[in-house]
Amino acid sequence: MPEPAAPAPTTRLNKRLADLGLCSRREADEWIARGWVRVNGQVAPMGLQVGADDRIDVDPKARGQQRQQVTILLHKPVGYVSGQAEDGHQPAVTLVQQRTHWRGDPSRQRLAPQQLRGLAPAGRLDIDSTGLLVLTQDGRVARQLIGEDSGVEKEYLVRVGYGAVLTDVQSAFPAAQLARLRHGLSLDGRPLKPAQVEWQNPEQLRFVLTEGKKRQIRRMCELVGLKVTGLKRIRIGRVVLGQLPLGQWRYLGEHEVF
Repeated sequence: MPEPAAPAPTTRLNKRLADLGLCSRREADEWIARGWVRVNGQVAPMGLQVGADDRIDVDPKARGQQRQQVTILLHKPVGYVSGQAEDGHQPAVTLVQQRTHWRGDPSRQRLAPQQLRGLAPAGRLDIDSTGLLVLTQDGRVARQLIGEDSGVEKEYLVRVGYGAVLTDVQSAFPAAQLARLRHGLSLDGRPLKPAQVEWQNPEQLRFVLTEGKKRQIRRMCELVGLKVTGLKRIRIGRVVLGQLPLGQWRYLGEHEVF
């Protein structure tokens, strides 16, 4: 007798919605809980498994909610943590206030209390670093920037010293070690993806990464004998820090994409 056919593979509904690029898993769970998702015409329960042939419909209310979600670009100063408050240090989101809204922001949006609900960092920027930090309510943005399959470039300017050498570090630093920064280092027992690393000036390196391990650049530099004395993120994908002043923020523009 022929063996029975294997059951068709299924996927948890929240993951399917995220894989379709409609929302994040957390956002999908909220939609399902509100009864905004139907599978084959029936309101979907939480935890439902779906197959490739199942028809999924999303209530327009969910799309309307997404349109009201904001993404904020902040020029984070040193001394603020990206996420939850820790060791007495304030989270960067506390800087999102009316008085710190950049006057040069071309957006016509105005800060409202509901914009602060669920506003979370999409990526790390450690307490000793400055530069572009993305805070978003939109699960699609978070998934694009920090999802498992994200390959969005992040660009940094990194001031370094080499032993006792603090000026013209470029001349003292071996070319072979620069090559290792570009490709050949491992962190936490796993090889790092290739990175773009070049001298911006004799004391400053320019890094372009497509991953974001904790304190990655500082740890990479330690492995080749460099000490980071300043680190600033200036670009995420196609969005640049630009003229945004330190400690101030603006809205991601309607036509801006990472």
